[in-house]
Amino acid sequence: MHAPNTIRQPETTHYSWWQRFVRSFKQQKSALWALRIFLILFVISLLAPLWCNDKPLLVRYQNQYYFPLFSNYYETQFGGDFDTPADYLDPTIRHNITQNGNFAWYLPNPYDDKTLNEFDTEPNPAAPSARHWLGTDDIGRDMVARLVYGFRNSVLFALVLTVLATALGIFFGAVQGFFAGKTDLILQRIFEIWGGLPELYLLIIFASFFEPSLILLLLLLTAFSWLGLSDYVRAEFLKNRQMDYVLAAKSMGASNSRLMWRHILPNSLTPVLAFLPFRISGAVLALTSLDFLGLGVPGDQAGLGNLLAQGKDNLDAWWIALPTFVVLTVMLLLLVMIGDGVRRALSVYE
Repeated sequence: MHAPNTIRQPETTHYSWWQRFVRSFKQQKSALWALRIFLILFVISLLAPLWCNDKPLLVRYQNQYYFPLFSNYYETQFGGDFDTPADYLDPTIRHNITQNGNFAWYLPNPYDDKTLNEFDTEPNPAAPSARHWLGTDDIGRDMVARLVYGFRNSVLFALVLTVLATALGIFFGAVQGFFAGKTDLILQRIFEIWGGLPELYLLIIFASFFEPSLILLLLLLTAFSWLGLSDYVRAEFLKNRQMDYVLAAKSMGASNSRLMWRHILPNSLTPVLAFLPFRISGAVLALTSLDFLGLGVPGDQAGLGNLLAQGKDNLDAWWIALPTFVVLTVMLLLLVMIGDGVRRALSVYE
């Protein structure tokens, strides 16, 4: 006897919220490619010390091997005259470690963001050449290195600022929206007063008392940049706290912390994720603007705003302002495309 024909039931797959979001985001082709390009550029900038550095990766001198990239050596170890850290751009040192059976493995771009080559003969800022692919800035630092390290500093600063501001915005917005009533009223008045403080004036005042640093700038910007996000989280919590699943969990004895962070928060993250790429681009613009005004990164560290200011002061040196503008524009364009893709992916949940 033949087995009776059976109708095969279609398989049902249950995806989590995050899996559905990822599937929806992958359908945004332009945003997906923008994310890939941005991550590639970011990884390249993170690896800058391995390809953009004034120290060789490997030196073989008098049958001994040295690794200057990972350890400091002195001139006297390579036939120099002084007991000082070796300058591998010094023609004498370079000749000693590359001649007579010796060799040195220099990196593709033998300069970092702080390298001052005292042996360059061109006046600064020097035009692009075989030695400096994009020329030098107004004090002789390599433009390729300054741009790469400036890109890295901007992205790292923006990521840290976004994480800190987002965490504060979620926390205070959740407290306001969940407890509502007097708690919401009191905190809202306090935040309105805090948000009314002149942020730029505070930055100028602190810059006059302290040396400019990324840590100080990060703390000051974090203190104000979370306010806008907390309003969105507050609104989501005010709406979701009355949902049936929250009331059911509350009737089963769930604590306030469990209700807030396990039940309401996962369903209130849509505005947080939608604004995340735009907050990163906003942080990049904030750092660049303050750096342009002299309130950003210290002068010895690479910053895109500092390069734009140098380009303004050296209009005939097009290789300073133009590449910086291109790097900044590409970075912001990629972030905006990613943000638009995230917004479109999240729109299916509205």
